[in-house]
Amino acid sequence: MTSYTNLLEEALEAWDFTRQGVIEELKNIPEKDFGFQPAEKARSVIELAQHVAESGLMMAGELSREDGNFQRKSYEGFLHEYAHGVSGKRSKAQLLALLRASHADGEKRLRRAGELHMLQLINRFDGKKGTRLAWMHHGISHEEYHRGQIALCARLLGRVPALTKRITGG
Repeated sequence: MTSYTNLLEEALEAWDFTRQGVIEELKNIPEKDFGFQPAEKARSVIELAQHVAESGLMMAGELSREDGNFQRKSYEGFLHEYAHGVSGKRSKAQLLALLRASHADGEKRLRRAGELHMLQLINRFDGKKGTRLAWMHHGISHEEYHRGQIALCARLLGRVPALTKRITGG
C-alpha cells in the first residue's frame, strides 16, 4: 500500500489513475471511430477527449491561482484562458499527447501551489465556498464520468472497454 506524505499527494495519485484510465479507454478505440457520437447532440469521442483536457487545464489552473475563483469568468472565458488551442487537436495521437501533457502541466501547477494552498477556500461554480482540495476531487469525479462515457462509446462500437479488459485479463 502506498504511504502518502500529504493529502495533495493522495489526490494527485487519484487524478493520475483517472487520467491514465481515460487515456487507456481512448487508446482502445480505433482512430477511425473517434468521430462516433452515441446520440444526436451528444459529444463525439473527439469532443469527450477535448473536454477532459479542457476541464483538467481549467481545474489545475484555477485551483493553483492565489486568487482562484470559479465565478470570476464564464465557463467559456475559463476555456479561453486555460484551454486555448485544444479544439484544434483532433487526431488520436494529438489527443493522447494533449491528455498526457495537460495532466503533467496540471500536476506541476498543483505541486507548486502546495498542500496548504489546496486546503484554502475557493468560490465554486455554484457560488458556495469549498476547499480547493475538495474541488479537485470534484474535477477527478468529472473526469471519471467522461471516462465512463468513452467506455460506453467503446461498447456501442462493439469493443470491450479497456478497464473491463484489465479486470478480466482480456
